[in-house]
Amino acid sequence: MSRLWPSTLAGRTALVLLLGLIAVQGLGLLIHAFDRLELQRLVQGREMSGRAVQLWRGLSVAPPERRATLVAEAELPAGLVAEYASEPLVRPGMPPVPPRQARFFRLDAPVPSLFGPPRFRPREALSAALPGGGIAVSLRFADAGWLNLALRPPAPRPWHSDSFLVAFGAMSFAAALLTLWAVRRMTRPVADLAAAAERLGRDVNAAPLPEHGPREVATAARAFNGMAQNIRRFVADRTQMLAAISHDLRTPITRLRLRAEFMEDERQRERMLADLAEMEGMIAATLTFARDDAAAEPAVPLDLATLARTVLDEAADARPALAGKVAYAGPEHLVLPARPVALKRALSNLVANALNYGGTARVSLATGGGQVSLRIEDDGPGIPERELEAVFQPFRRLEESRNRETGGTGLGLTIARSILRAHGGEVRLLNRAGGGLTALATLPA
Repeated sequence: MSRLWPSTLAGRTALVLLLGLIAVQGLGLLIHAFDRLELQRLVQGREMSGRAVQLWRGLSVAPPERRATLVAEAELPAGLVAEYASEPLVRPGMPPVPPRQARFFRLDAPVPSLFGPPRFRPREALSAALPGGGIAVSLRFADAGWLNLALRPPAPRPWHSDSFLVAFGAMSFAAALLTLWAVRRMTRPVADLAAAAERLGRDVNAAPLPEHGPREVATAARAFNGMAQNIRRFVADRTQMLAAISHDLRTPITRLRLRAEFMEDERQRERMLADLAEMEGMIAATLTFARDDAAAEPAVPLDLATLARTVLDEAADARPALAGKVAYAGPEHLVLPARPVALKRALSNLVANALNYGGTARVSLATGGGQVSLRIEDDGPGIPERELEAVFQPFRRLEESRNRETGGTGLGLTIARSILRAHGGEVRLLNRAGGGLTALATLPA
């Protein structure tokens, strides 16, 4: 049952409404069928009783010797059998007619009102129930003989119309279409809100939601747009603050560098200049990470396959000794919405990480399951399993598997994950069975 239950709000609402519609339609048709059966039985009974009375009146004024012939030549409705006999069909001891059937065939009415004037009234009228639901009526003539009637009405047909199924199917189809249209229209604001939230997660400058429609929808859209505006204001304030920090920190570092140049001890001067350079590099990396985390770059259609090959070519040009250690496998083109500069920085960090610590960088690109998978493999020593997630923390470095002299400030993986998450994706590290490390990055297709 859980597999049959829809996963979307529109599907669940439509299914509940359709099931309710089917139940109401079925109940209504059942009531209609019962009423139709009752009416058909009443009409059949009244028709048979009326034809029987007409036959009786015709025989009452006919000579006795002609009655048998007239009965044989009479056109009677289906279920009505008449016979002119010298003995009654109703015998003593036969069960009485049920009140319901007596009402259908007007046997509950007084004899004068049923047969009319006195000259048409039978001398004796007997009735009894027959096996199988029929009725036997025996009417005695004034002179001699009996008119025996057996009334067995045919089974009623609740769905007598040949076009009933077509009409019912057309009505149900129209109701189902109207239900689906109404449900989709009512749940569309929820889908629009979810899509807007996803766009905001990828692009902080995404277009706002339209604030129209029902009051509840307009209120939710207004609240969502207010939240998005607050996020954009926070990002702008944070960017301005970082710019101010960058200016304020670089100024004293420059003064310290100038003062270090005047030191007489050459060894101490070199050490101080190295420390200042490392400090300046850490500050620059930190500010770059913070700016990337709050980037306002718009998302545009981007060919990820071309971007991957470009990053590998630039890495090979920067390190000619490792030119033969980079490779790409995947489609020639794969376009998806992304922020080009930010995504290139993330991919460059992952490729640089593979080259720095693994000596190789093999990039493979694939799609499936509604997402894009980007794998960067190296042939390095790998990372202990307990540290696979910890290396994404800022400034986290592993002494046992990473050489501090090979570069970096411990922010490369942090920046890459921050950028990929801003695109609605993720990145994680996996140790390869044959040795080496795999960085698996995923993006929504």
